[in-house]
Amino acid sequence: MSIDDDPFAPPPRKRAHEIGQNLDALSVDELEERIALLREEIARLQAARAAKEASRDAAAAFFRSAPGS
Repeated sequence: MSIDDDPFAPPPRKRAHEIGQNLDALSVDELEERIALLREEIARLQAARAAKEASRDAAAAFFRSAPGS
């Protein structure tokens, strides 16, 4: 049994990018991977922001139209 067959081994870590990290040792392909990863993260952040803004706007509209306000 090799270490790769260990069912209790933690899953391999995804490659991550650390802001401010030294980029000198990365290849062009690795840089492209990082760019794609960061673009996906930006899209995820924008979607989360849009959902929060929609929730905030719905709450504001509800309280503006509430009786007695």
